[in-house]
Amino acid sequence: MSHQPAAHRYDNPALYRACGRSGLKLPRLSLGLWHNFGDVDDPANRRALVLRAFDLGITHFDLANNYGPPPGAAERNFGDILHGELAAHRDELVISSKAGYLMWDGPYGDWGSRKSLLASLDQSLKRLRLDYVDIFYSHRPDPNTPLEETMGALAHAVRSGKALYVGLSNYSPDQTARAAQLLRELGTPCLIHQPKYHMFERSVEKGLLAVLEREGVGCIPFCPLAQGLLTNRYLQGIPADSRAGHDPRFLKPEHITEGKVGQIRQLDALARQRGQSLAQMALAWVLRQPAVTSALIGASRTSQIEDNLGALKNLSFTSAELAQIDRILAA
Repeated sequence: MSHQPAAHRYDNPALYRACGRSGLKLPRLSLGLWHNFGDVDDPANRRALVLRAFDLGITHFDLANNYGPPPGAAERNFGDILHGELAAHRDELVISSKAGYLMWDGPYGDWGSRKSLLASLDQSLKRLRLDYVDIFYSHRPDPNTPLEETMGALAHAVRSGKALYVGLSNYSPDQTARAAQLLRELGTPCLIHQPKYHMFERSVEKGLLAVLEREGVGCIPFCPLAQGLLTNRYLQGIPADSRAGHDPRFLKPEHITEGKVGQIRQLDALARQRGQSLAQMALAWVLRQPAVTSALIGASRTSQIEDNLGALKNLSFTSAELAQIDRILAA
């Protein structure tokens, strides 16, 4: 059954920002489907997440070939929602996918060769049941493939009509600068870079953000809430139903030390002084960067999406607040 979206979903034009120097606008928060969209997850819940996000004006949905479990399931499951409830709204959506991590057996199911990237894109399109994705990423640099080959594959994806834009993820500042130059020479400018960035992971501030501003490339950080650490979930330790409590593959219990919990509590106190939840302040902190177009959130409940969007009500920080955050993080 077709979904009837909220009539007011585009009432806030400030929700959208141009991506780098391109003409493409992205919502300040985009929904990532890394978790909660596998075959093991509740189909009704994942539909509710996508439809609620769209009703709230979130138009960008981010995938990768290997998201699941099993790998490929997130694309297939999102494709079901897209061709069911959202079939009439494809042109209102920005759908992205990636290739570069292990996807299938043999020498061509991983990394960044032309063979691997373009075969993976064809598979993604079949799972999504789409003629094209809006953004296709190289998910990570390949140390054994010339950068010219990887960027040539991305440019070919655009020329073939299978992607509208291309992006990078997990590339260093030097790799990003060189890749952007190559793509520009190939007539397919790099639209966007997707790095990990949150209060506990600030390596992008050591050169990458400056490169992106100089090159006119947008930035969409993933894990802006540090896999849930920068929320109120861990203020009292590790809840049994938290990600660290039941699925430690990505957030390990041993990383949640007493010192880390102490920092989280101090950050939470500052957020409350600002009239925000900790998650809202953490998102606003990432979005304060001029190079950052959008922050990529994940969600297991629709209420999390609603709370996260509250961050947009206060994106400014005083110099005293930023200095206090730095002191907390340095402790």
